Amino acid sequence: MTCYEELKARGLIAQVTNEEEISKMINEGKAVFYIGFDPTADSLHVGHFMALCLMKRLQMAGNRPIALIGGGTGMIGDPSGRTDMRSMMTVETIQHNCECFKKQMERFIEFGEGKAMMINNADWLLKLNYVELLREVGACFSVNNMLRAECYKQRMERGLSFLEFNYMIMQSYDFYYLFQHYGCNMQFGGNDQWSNMLGGTELIRRKLGKDAHAMTITLLLNSEGKKMGKTAKGAVWLDPNKTSPYEFYQYWRNVADDDVLKCLRMLTFLPLEQIDAMESWEGAQLNTAKEILAFELTKLVHGEEEASRAQEAARALFVGGGDRSNVPSTVLTEEDLRDGAIGILDLMMKCSLAPSRKEARRLVEQGGVEVNGAKVSSANARFAAADLRGDGLMIRKGKKVFHRASL
Repeated sequence: MTCYEELKARGLIAQVTNEEEISKMINEGKAVFYIGFDPTADSLHVGHFMALCLMKRLQMAGNRPIALIGGGTGMIGDPSGRTDMRSMMTVETIQHNCECFKKQMERFIEFGEGKAMMINNADWLLKLNYVELLREVGACFSVNNMLRAECYKQRMERGLSFLEFNYMIMQSYDFYYLFQHYGCNMQFGGNDQWSNMLGGTELIRRKLGKDAHAMTITLLLNSEGKKMGKTAKGAVWLDPNKTSPYEFYQYWRNVADDDVLKCLRMLTFLPLEQIDAMESWEGAQLNTAKEILAFELTKLVHGEEEASRAQEAARALFVGGGDRSNVPSTVLTEEDLRDGAIGILDLMMKCSLAPSRKEARRLVEQGGVEVNGAKVSSANARFAAADLRGDGLMIRKGKKVFHRASL
């Protein structure tokens, strides 16, 4: 099976502009492709995970990735998939986030001479002269066509700022610039980026002639992949200081039954034959498949040692026995106590199990909180300092969230 055929078999390809030529370039290792990452936070999250895995796959097949950090486009904000305008970030925040991205990407992609490149579009976008840009690029875009793009249509009723309206032009210019200066001949992105990506391909054709080779491809369900990062607590981050390896493992361990094989195909590097053999798995076997998924992805992001610890902790909690030391934990201080004790609502907030006392109270009153295996029946429950010493308290929120609190 060729590299391109495997990408299709894994469900990663949604749309392409020229499948015959794209598949030939990928299979021969001649693709110099880019994927963009806007630095809207100081960590990548699981919504970026599919793109990182794809870059790794293609690099393993001899192709050259460009990780394009959006230090320039990040100053505008992508309107795709949004119902309101993104908050403006300072230059210092954007630069800090870019540096954080670099460190995390190096776990997936091999950078260096003749290997992957990491480039920041601030290097050219921030130097552009507005009038020159209008003359060189603006004339290549039809406002009517832009307004028909899905990324803009969904925002028109709520209001689309002129700042955001320029995002398509900036992203298109990125491809044009990378094509000219870095030999980039292919771009990848999610379905929600399709219009922006076609804009880049068309800009190259208009400026450099129809014989210029610039290919466009989208990833299946990458827009859905962005939703993967959202939970009740917020995003599932790749930074272990924001989402612990245990929490990361548990996120994948708890995916829906219908998504297990899909995630195994798209995100892991297990042979397709091994995954296909799981098609008939049911019941307890599906839980085994989820464990395999969680372990493989945690290993990719945090390393095999952390993946093993997370798996052991999860099994200890749900099966009994074993080492529970890797369960997420919070160490309290005497200052957190009042009259030598702490209430359950404050305890849940200290452990980041609830964003507010109101939410903590709702969880308790609905019977969704246990401490050391016993359901907490009152929102006024309190725990003394002695309860928190030694092994401390094991708090369970719902069916699947565990947290240890100690003093």
